[in-house]
Amino acid sequence: MKVFRGLPNAESRAPCALTIGNFDGVHRGHQALLAHVREAATRLGVEAAVMTFEPHPREFFARLAGDLSRAPTRIANLRDKLQSLSNAGIDRVIVEHFSAHFASMSPQDFVEKVLVEGLHVKWLMVGEDFCYGSKRAGNVASLIEAGKKYGFHVEAMPAVTNDGVRISSSAVRAALAASDFPLAARLLGHPYAISGHVIHGKKLGRTIGFPTMNLRIAHKRPALSGIFVVQVHGLADHPLPGVASLGVRPTVEDGGRVLLETYLFNYAEQCYGKVVRVEFLKKLRDEEKYVDLPTLTAAIDRDVQQARQFFKERETLAVSATDRI
Repeated sequence: MKVFRGLPNAESRAPCALTIGNFDGVHRGHQALLAHVREAATRLGVEAAVMTFEPHPREFFARLAGDLSRAPTRIANLRDKLQSLSNAGIDRVIVEHFSAHFASMSPQDFVEKVLVEGLHVKWLMVGEDFCYGSKRAGNVASLIEAGKKYGFHVEAMPAVTNDGVRISSSAVRAALAASDFPLAARLLGHPYAISGHVIHGKKLGRTIGFPTMNLRIAHKRPALSGIFVVQVHGLADHPLPGVASLGVRPTVEDGGRVLLETYLFNYAEQCYGKVVRVEFLKKLRDEEKYVDLPTLTAAIDRDVQQARQFFKERETLAVSATDRI
């Protein structure tokens, strides 16, 4: 899969079947839309393409207003989004920098400069509530008319539902905020996880008996925060159990940096630079600020014991289920 930061250069502007959106989480609704794009691209003999945005448009406008709390939380980092798009059979992804200039484009300029000149769109699918251009002045009806004028076909994808409820990024965020990981998995089509390269941290954990594996979270508002039971993929031929903290580490750091720190049980191998995937299983508690390191250490020890009990009970249930077969 080819990834472009902004519109491709002239040599790379091959005709395409396209869809446009934020695709945060690439949930089952997104997956259904992407399958249509892949099918159309194959039928027309063109590339399957996605245009997505960084930052999220609502995050851009929230920053502009000076109130980041109005921005949506992030389900997935860019790495995980791109991997999900690749898994869906997409050939080309355009990560468009959402800026004041882009936000001010008229619907006409968006069609001419982006869709026609920039991407050579031959077929386009969008959600039924899709809007485009400055002040969201363009809609699906105007896009269909533009397609007739410029020679590309437009289709609108109806919402995909789960038990009668629309599958959306907002629904996934709500499930994660409630720590309802089974619901999140049903909406996403897979268990919720965050992947990334293991980085060096301050190595405080090893001094208090709980060495951690650290992943940097690039955005400030992840869809989760707190202490969780997790399992980690990518370090062995089976998932490794552990407990993780996702947040700003209020006891030891005041800079606001978001970090995913995972303590793996009975694991002491070197893993810096490796790509791992941390799968979330259960929330234990919210982040807290402790008065000193001994109090923090005692809290981590309680978290570890709870997590070990979780895995013990899960193993017992699995054995019991096997015995009944």
